[in-house]
Amino acid sequence: MSKILIVAEHLDGKLNSSTARCVTCARELKAESIDVLVLAADASGVAVEAAKIDGVSRVLTVSRAENAHALAAVLAPQIAAAAKTGYSHVLAPSTTFGKDVLPRVAALLGVAQVSDVSAVEGTHAFKRPIYAGNAIITVQAPADQILVATVRTASYAAAASGSATATVEAISLDVALPGHTRFVELSQGKSDRPDLQSAARVVSGGRALGSSENFAIIYALADKLGAAVGASRAAVDAGYVPSDLQVGQTGKIIAPELYMAIGISGAIQHLTGIKDAGTIVAINKDAEAPIFEVADFGLVGDLFTLIPELTNALG
Repeated sequence: MSKILIVAEHLDGKLNSSTARCVTCARELKAESIDVLVLAADASGVAVEAAKIDGVSRVLTVSRAENAHALAAVLAPQIAAAAKTGYSHVLAPSTTFGKDVLPRVAALLGVAQVSDVSAVEGTHAFKRPIYAGNAIITVQAPADQILVATVRTASYAAAASGSATATVEAISLDVALPGHTRFVELSQGKSDRPDLQSAARVVSGGRALGSSENFAIIYALADKLGAAVGASRAAVDAGYVPSDLQVGQTGKIIAPELYMAIGISGAIQHLTGIKDAGTIVAINKDAEAPIFEVADFGLVGDLFTLIPELTNALG
């Protein structure tokens, strides 16, 4: 039977919802147990959150000062050591965090990594997107090795939380940690809006907005909807918004219940980032824009007229 270890992603003492999405993927593997590993300076608070996720058997914690910041070079040796204690699978979300740390874990274990798992076909067989999402490939991994994989979180709903009470267990890992990497600072934008990767609603703007000042109408609509704000790569490259708002193959892969694409033509790289969205609404003055081919609802017209009218109509 499979025994799965999921590496928890967290920041400022809060568990990221991507961890619960990994649990949903792990449950499809029909594992004997699903354990969550929390590495932090003080793992207790995050561990309590992880223990509430349905399907989690145990939460393993490693609290040490070196884990105060998510440095891949420091975390990877600990994860690899934990994986060797009887686990068949090691999973982490296919986020910036997971993409940073898990390749190092795979290298330390001497195995190849499976990236962006979007569907489970068997204990060691998975589907994943390739060619910017234009094709889906089935990958078969060796069954006689520890399987290391990142999970495409946009393909999975978060496992329910609240009713479960998994056991929390502090563990000690006898592993030397490298000293060649040190934390300097973390720069991140401050916003009262929902997090882009986990938001249920997202309003995105494209190059057609014309300037950073014009993006104000996107922010206004998003605030009326209680939505996060996103952008196309073209809008980011033009300097209208910071890069952390970019949605697409080279930005964030998201799966909101509602996605509004405003002034976005719909390049394949952008569509890759929203293919799992529930409802897609497109507003563009070009009736032939590719975005309309994937949109559930489309409106052809001048966004500078339509968006303020829509915002006002929302009250």
